[in-house]
Amino acid sequence: MSFFNNLIVSTVQAMPKPIVGFFSKKYIAGDYLDEAIDVVKEFNSKNILATMDVLGESVTNKSEVEEAKKQFLDVLDGINDNKLNANISVKPSQMGILLDRQYGVNTIKDLVARAAGYNNFVRIDMEDATTTDLTFELLAELKKEYSNVGVVVQACLKRTYDDVVLLNKAGTNYRLCKGIYNESPAIAYKGKQQIRDNYMKILELMLKNGNYVGIATHDEYLINKAKELIEKLNIPRDKFEFQMLLGVRADLRNKINKEGYKIRIYVPYGIDWYPYSIRRLKENPQMAGHIFKALFGF
Repeated sequence: MSFFNNLIVSTVQAMPKPIVGFFSKKYIAGDYLDEAIDVVKEFNSKNILATMDVLGESVTNKSEVEEAKKQFLDVLDGINDNKLNANISVKPSQMGILLDRQYGVNTIKDLVARAAGYNNFVRIDMEDATTTDLTFELLAELKKEYSNVGVVVQACLKRTYDDVVLLNKAGTNYRLCKGIYNESPAIAYKGKQQIRDNYMKILELMLKNGNYVGIATHDEYLINKAKELIEKLNIPRDKFEFQMLLGVRADLRNKINKEGYKIRIYVPYGIDWYPYSIRRLKENPQMAGHIFKALFGF
């Protein structure tokens, strides 16, 4: 990101939350579950799948974890009651795993069990690199009892290819993304093309092994390369899906859908929207620039 874009993002972060919220609405389904359900219904009507998430990650005590857990159980109930084609995505830290490891494992296990009862699926999100090993340990523990669980891996990390070699042995269901956390160059690729090349190397390893992959990217270069690889390897369309964020590249989303590929949209909601919105703005500084121009009349 250029110095100018960094400056704009910093300026936006300093603005009152209501202003940031107004311009961030495109990324978030709303404050409440019924709003998110309506968004997912609209996507489903267009044959687009969804992953639902309750925003919030900075839990400080178990009462906050219990509230987050209740909200995710409500989401699973809502998906089932409304017959939505959707699953859920959960951050281990939000479920308390950094407060108390076994407590966090048990909390997430309750969600996976509820999802299994509905024949649904839980995606374990990946957070920063300090939690990578813990996340994979959590996945292994869950998979001892349940098959309806998968994980996210990040192409920016230098370790990920080797991680996938091991995870493939367990028949892991993946979401493959570039990664959004600002990690040290000692452990992460920083160059745009470096990350792209590693992404495709990892994707090929996953697909050749027969794993189910959520190809999560808005990078049209990677999407086109993924299509070429899928055709080259003759991968059935029920072995992968494309994944994108709510509010990002709707034109590309609709193109992928029109081509007959399975596509899933990440649909977050909740009152703790501010940290998520700032991350989206950092990823998409052009949006921060639009906010800046709209506010100051440029």
